[in-house]
Amino acid sequence: MRAMNPESGSRAIADLIAADRARLRVLAMVADLDLPDCWIGGGFVRSPVWDRLSGRTPKFPDGDVDVLWFDRERTNPEIDTQLEERLARRDPQLEWSVKNQARMHLRNGDAPYASTADAMRHWVETATAVAVRLAGGEIEVSAPFGFEDLFSMTVRPTPRFVGARIGEAVARLHAKRWLDRWTSLTISAELRRAGA
Repeated sequence: MRAMNPESGSRAIADLIAADRARLRVLAMVADLDLPDCWIGGGFVRSPVWDRLSGRTPKFPDGDVDVLWFDRERTNPEIDTQLEERLARRDPQLEWSVKNQARMHLRNGDAPYASTADAMRHWVETATAVAVRLAGGEIEVSAPFGFEDLFSMTVRPTPRFVGARIGEAVARLHAKRWLDRWTSLTISAELRRAGA
């Protein structure tokens, strides 16, 4: 399942998700919300890829399901809460996290984002900044930093977290305990120099 270029990386992820009935069902529920520029990202994509590369069967979505969407006209956080409640009524077993990325720059201290993909450029790790959605019955993939780090199982901070914010990336790596689950992860030189 090693893939690097955009076309083969997208196809490998789409195939992996398509073979996972649980994730397909979650994608369909989110697609039913009919939100603009809407994706599921983070561990929903990263974890099954790393599981498969580690020779494991991907686990059912664990942790929260990060639903990302983008609409400058509906930035009230209450809308996200209502969407989470709507999804929870359909599947209360999952921990839903819905965030309109058009307002998240305020929390993160960034300039306004232009889209969901632009918002993902401000996430902590490159391998986490990958998202999927169901559109017209097809699985689409968004990966603003490409697929190299995801498929090489490399934990690397995004440009936003190199320099003064590298400590946040190191703290997150330790808090997530990824090295306990995926012992073959490669930690980037930036993170190793910062004490990871």
